[in-house]
Amino acid sequence: MDYTVIALLMFASMMLMLITGQRVFGAIGAVAVAAALLLWGTGGVEIAFAQSIKLMKWYPLLTLPMFIYMGYVLSESRIADDLYEMFHVWFGPVRGGLAIGTIVLMVIVSAMNGLSVAGMAIGATIALPELLRRGYDKIMVTGVIQAGSSLGILIPPSVVLVLYGMIARQPVSQLWLAGALPGLMMATLFVVYIAVRCRLQPHLGPVLPEEERNIPLSEKLRLLRAGILPLAIFFMMTGLFLMGITSLVESSAVGAISATAAAAIKGRLTAKVWENTLRKSLGITCMFMWIILAALAFGAIFDGLGAVRAIEGFFLEDLGLGPWEVLILMQLSFLLMGTFLDDTAMLVIIAPLYIPLVRALGFDLIWYGVLYTITCQIAYMTPPFGYNLFLMRAMAPPEIRLRDIYASVFPFVLVMILALALVMLFPQIALWLPSQFQGKLQG
Repeated sequence: MDYTVIALLMFASMMLMLITGQRVFGAIGAVAVAAALLLWGTGGVEIAFAQSIKLMKWYPLLTLPMFIYMGYVLSESRIADDLYEMFHVWFGPVRGGLAIGTIVLMVIVSAMNGLSVAGMAIGATIALPELLRRGYDKIMVTGVIQAGSSLGILIPPSVVLVLYGMIARQPVSQLWLAGALPGLMMATLFVVYIAVRCRLQPHLGPVLPEEERNIPLSEKLRLLRAGILPLAIFFMMTGLFLMGITSLVESSAVGAISATAAAAIKGRLTAKVWENTLRKSLGITCMFMWIILAALAFGAIFDGLGAVRAIEGFFLEDLGLGPWEVLILMQLSFLLMGTFLDDTAMLVIIAPLYIPLVRALGFDLIWYGVLYTITCQIAYMTPPFGYNLFLMRAMAPPEIRLRDIYASVFPFVLVMILALALVMLFPQIALWLPSQFQGKLQG
């Protein structure tokens, strides 16, 4: 049987198993191992085993449980609540100020956690009820929560970029630096959109009532101090890393220890918080480890078959497409798959095909990692089956209907498409910061 046909059968089998509701790592890993045994006999077992050894030897992967743990400590101990209370007081007098503050909150939560689900949970349970209670337009603020939470997979320490770095064999430190400026640029575009729209339509984001704005300066400063603690954790963690004092793994350990100490200082490190944090951190970490292992095994089989070279020949020789045309088609496929798969599933399914192709086309793999992540953000929010849409439906109060959720995302999707276009047209938006620290960072 032709190797290209075998590759297509593997891909079709994996998609069929996913459609039937099998777990992502189970579907991908089972197809990879079955194909290895059928193609190479009992010796095929060594392929999957070799990937597990590679996984265990990948030292930067230690950052994964550390950052996940840090995020859950800060979330479970309600330190993120302090941030929102601070934004409520300081941004309240501005039109749309609480919505702008929510975007800033999401940026900070992203920088503390690296998972979009955490930002969605905090935004939907803390920010959304407060915004609705203060007369903000329910459609606009629903879009604010979804757009802000999507920043979690782009702003470091992004867990998705850790996975991409493992599969693409690229340094995670460079990927995180590459995601920082595009993530902040996108957050800034969100803030500009909210400010301009609330200026033109003041009823969408009213200012706080006079009695709520007349808070003594001493109280404002107290709230500011409460919000400084999580910011100090983040800046200490990243500052030591960027100065070259700590390695990537050491920086993640600093973040985890600092978050634990902050929760203890606040008197919130209870047995229940501790148990919930460890249970959730362990569950998420193990899930990602299994997914990475399955992806590495699947990719090894594809490399052995030469399927990537066949696909490269199909696009460039048979169809006669140029590098940029192929790249755009790849991005469109991510948008399509994002309507029914999450970012991790998309990465491990497509990475064995696309990453070698991107390298062959002459594009920078660090830059492409940022493009992939932004495209995932857009796919998350694209109806009818965007991942974030259903997360919001599950967490939002009853007055937020599915129709409202669908209507809320379109302006923010357009902003995200603008951000994607800017990064594609001006690669230095993503590559400038990594170039400044080239060879200076550990990990």
